[in-house]
Amino acid sequence: MPRTTEVPNLTGKLAVVTGASDGIGHVIATRLARAGAEVVMPVRTLSKGEAAADRIRTEIESAKIQTRALNLSSLDSVAELVRELNAEGRPIDLLINNAGVMQPPERQVTKDGFELQFGTNHLGHFALTTGLLPLLRAGRGRVTHQTSIAARSGAINWQDLNWESSYDVMRAYVQSKIAVALFARELDARSKAGGWGVSSNLAHPGVSPTNLLAAQPDLGRPREMGGRRVIRLLSRVGLAGSVESAAQPALLAATGPDSHGDQFYGPKRVTAGPPALLKFWMPFSSVDDGPRLWSESERLVGARFVA
Repeated sequence: MPRTTEVPNLTGKLAVVTGASDGIGHVIATRLARAGAEVVMPVRTLSKGEAAADRIRTEIESAKIQTRALNLSSLDSVAELVRELNAEGRPIDLLINNAGVMQPPERQVTKDGFELQFGTNHLGHFALTTGLLPLLRAGRGRVTHQTSIAARSGAINWQDLNWESSYDVMRAYVQSKIAVALFARELDARSKAGGWGVSSNLAHPGVSPTNLLAAQPDLGRPREMGGRRVIRLLSRVGLAGSVESAAQPALLAATGPDSHGDQFYGPKRVTAGPPALLKFWMPFSSVDDGPRLWSESERLVGARFVA
């Protein structure tokens, strides 16, 4: 049984967790609330988010949970949440960029015209994080980003970031998760260089039967993908993780007493196992790709988000 990450006392801390209405994000939000943090859950569907928050309140009587509207595939929605939180002015101690989409049945675009996986998994979180930098700097916050085991190999399609000329759904997903990792590292490097006081690190959950491959009619997927059934079977025999175990690397990255910026956490056995500090995978290691991606991301999302 993979060990459970020991989360320190977080009383008085403010944590923002995307994708917390179910799956790994819900486990993370629950554990942070149990440790005393006030947790903001930005969610795409408020009714689903509030039902998830109620489950946490039922389990933890003292939980301080609030939901906010956020559609990461809409820069207007990201900008609205950024405006709300900055207007409230409360420093952010933890930001966990956990939400994501995977493998729509055909090429789809965000409300702003970006390939859906790149636009949601990377650009939405890039806009959110850079927009919240004043609050993260005020809280000397920790930012943890979720990448994927799929990003162990692959590359950024620099000549066609939005996959307009030739679409490969899996390669586009891999690109989005490599971008997540490069952003995590570049954010930490810029924080160190600029004295921002923000740390940024990276986690991956291994393989577990989360809802990424479940039926998602809003993506045009009326039933779960066959791979999810296989993962459930592997999870039962210990060759893949559970949703609970898959949350542990991000929890360790975000709250561990020895964790700091520019680190990478994941299951010790790659697909499953106790959380451990890892070496960065090859696609995350270029010294040039991080600054290049940051510049491209700024250009794509617009200067309104960049502090």
